[in-house]
Amino acid sequence: MAAVVFWDFIGFAYALWFVGLQSLLMFGLFLEWRRDRRLCALASEKAGGNLPRVSVVIPVHDEEHRIAPLLRSLSLQEYPQAEYIFIDDRSGDKSPELLARFAETGKPVRIITLAENPGPNHKQFALGRGIEAASGEYFLFTDADCEVPPGWIAAMVRRMADEGIGAAIAPVFKKKERPGFFPSYQCYDHIVRYVYLAGAAGLGAAGGGFGNNLILRRACLEAAGGYDAVPPSPTEDAALISQIRSTTAYRVHSAVGRDTHVLTRPEPSWRTFINQTLRWNNGGLFSPETITRLNYTVLMLTIASGILVIPLLPLFPRLWPMPLGVFIVMLENTAGALLIARGRFPENAHLESPGSLPPSGLGWVPELVFMPFYMTLMTVMGYLGIKTDWKGSGMKEI
Repeated sequence: MAAVVFWDFIGFAYALWFVGLQSLLMFGLFLEWRRDRRLCALASEKAGGNLPRVSVVIPVHDEEHRIAPLLRSLSLQEYPQAEYIFIDDRSGDKSPELLARFAETGKPVRIITLAENPGPNHKQFALGRGIEAASGEYFLFTDADCEVPPGWIAAMVRRMADEGIGAAIAPVFKKKERPGFFPSYQCYDHIVRYVYLAGAAGLGAAGGGFGNNLILRRACLEAAGGYDAVPPSPTEDAALISQIRSTTAYRVHSAVGRDTHVLTRPEPSWRTFINQTLRWNNGGLFSPETITRLNYTVLMLTIASGILVIPLLPLFPRLWPMPLGVFIVMLENTAGALLIARGRFPENAHLESPGSLPPSGLGWVPELVFMPFYMTLMTVMGYLGIKTDWKGSGMKEI
């Protein structure tokens, strides 16, 4: 009898803990949604004054076959106080020609060419050089394989209407370029990760973000010691957010408005996708910033324990609430993903490939079931010390 009580306590305590933790994160997501609306309203009240200058900073490395959609979407931007800074990081293809052609469109463009890049994170080094050349009050970042909505710059500036906000991150959707489970799962995985990011930010514990949809106040970066003060990391965006949280009084906001949604290209294979998600996962598990590392570690180990106990259920059947708790949490994540992704197609209909998430209802079930197993695999691989590489840069996990 005592053994039954013990295992019941373990199973139900875990489920209550995990579902309660996830519900708290969902409350944080709700808070960010409310803050997003208030920021847009505040920006509308301030409309009519001088527009702040924005430096759009984009690193480029051999993007000949992926950059055309980005350049087309940037050409649709109507923000008059924007400059576009491209850092050509040793490209050996036709990327420099495409950038030069974009510079002829009449927009204020500056192209920085790097003949050498000492790293250790080549992208982080390139971003630092772009920031050095920027003149804006705000720095706005995206990647060469992204597409942005036509009002993107203005939309991200609206999220900085509160002077206490030092940085704002926003959703990035992966495009679903073909049918099948793998493309759908990439879409689902990407937006669920943003649910966690936004929920944590809403609770005042922002620990990361998508660096390809991020705006940063110059004064905030200066208060954090400048971009070169950000520790070298394979997840430079998370390191930047952690630096802001740990060294400044500025807040980090996670935008959830549809006017901020950016699309990015999916990974072509499971191998590259695993490399990407393992890099992100390890960036959280081994973050140099204590709060980020603690929050992420607790979340990943909680998910992993609920999944790893499944093979033990024949021996310890009273632990069934643990995997059940995991899948209740995944239902909450799916609801959050639908909240953020809802109605994005009209805003992005002009883009080359609007993409799609799996449909609501039963269409989500395969992704919902698979995700906790996949996240458990990433966590196990991380603690086993398996290394990753970012675009052949040689920047390995620590």
